[in-house]
Amino acid sequence: MAESDGQEKTEQPTEQRLRQAREKGQIPRSKELGTAAVLLSAALGLMMVGDSLGLAMSRVFERNFRVERATLFDPEAMMPALRDSLLGLLWPLLGLFAIVLVAALIGNSLLGGFNFSTQAMMPKLERMSPMKGFKRMFGMQALVELLKSIAKVVLIATLAIWLLWGQFDNILRLSDETLPAAMVGSLELLLRMGLLLCMALLPIVAIDVPFQIWNHTRQLKMTLQEIKDEYKNTEGKPEVKGRIRRLQQEMANRRMMGEVPTADVVVVNPTHYSVALRYDKGKPGSAPVVVARGLDEIALKIREIAREYEVPVISSPALARAVYHSTKLDREIPDGLFVAVAQVLAYVFQLNAWRKGQGRKPVPLKDELPIPDEYRV
Repeated sequence: MAESDGQEKTEQPTEQRLRQAREKGQIPRSKELGTAAVLLSAALGLMMVGDSLGLAMSRVFERNFRVERATLFDPEAMMPALRDSLLGLLWPLLGLFAIVLVAALIGNSLLGGFNFSTQAMMPKLERMSPMKGFKRMFGMQALVELLKSIAKVVLIATLAIWLLWGQFDNILRLSDETLPAAMVGSLELLLRMGLLLCMALLPIVAIDVPFQIWNHTRQLKMTLQEIKDEYKNTEGKPEVKGRIRRLQQEMANRRMMGEVPTADVVVVNPTHYSVALRYDKGKPGSAPVVVARGLDEIALKIREIAREYEVPVISSPALARAVYHSTKLDREIPDGLFVAVAQVLAYVFQLNAWRKGQGRKPVPLKDELPIPDEYRV
């Protein structure tokens, strides 16, 4: 929709857009960072194991070049010699490979973190599109990669020529050394030069990492319409949310109406308010609880159910309004209304007992119940 409307992608990507991109395998990556980490770790690893590797190589050469005549004509001697040679180089090489492997994992995950995406492995026909292929070949990303490649070649070639020219005399002196010393010296020389050449990649990495972050954000930018559509899909359309709220309210009202028959009394304002109260005599110290409350149509429905189940209905406009505005559903009434509600409940209980022939007819309630001013509405 955003493309068809011609809107520009000027807005930063939302958290949902970033999460969806990560699930698809679209995360910022810097090949230069991974390459530099591997090369630098290899150079440092060779410096750490260089002595042991050089000595191991010299022993292998000495063992294989000093061969007795009987061994040359023994067809079964080749495999033990190969095994001894490999075992001699095994431990130095394992240490080097472990260093390079750890550096490769860390270097390639420093930007973007670890991410495993099955969606990125799925085949897509659009990747086979010639038009998209041309866009990738001549797009901004391809231009940047070309410039980086040229910069790397020029920089490393220049630095390599400078290093070789500076170490030319040391290279010639190696021919005067004995075999073990010459091998160790050549390895040390190569490692120093290799380390300096690898460090030449650091300026390229310093440029490439911010560019990859910027390019990744640019590709995921959104239009205003896309943000609106995402909000609608995430939060729901207003009419759908309204419908859900109405259904929830209807369900809550049905549950509330089911509690009206359990009430001890319904206090009403004859035209607008109804509150149903229940008092549990078996719980000493407990207060009356509002089991149903409502306005207008809901108030009328509460009164209808109360009359159907012979729940006493008491008209007290001030008390009905006070309870409605001060007490939520399934909550106890506030302390300030205890006296007024107690008088109503006492009247109801005496009235029920009189109707059963167990007492005198109660005195009618006063028109004005003791309701504090702060609860009057």
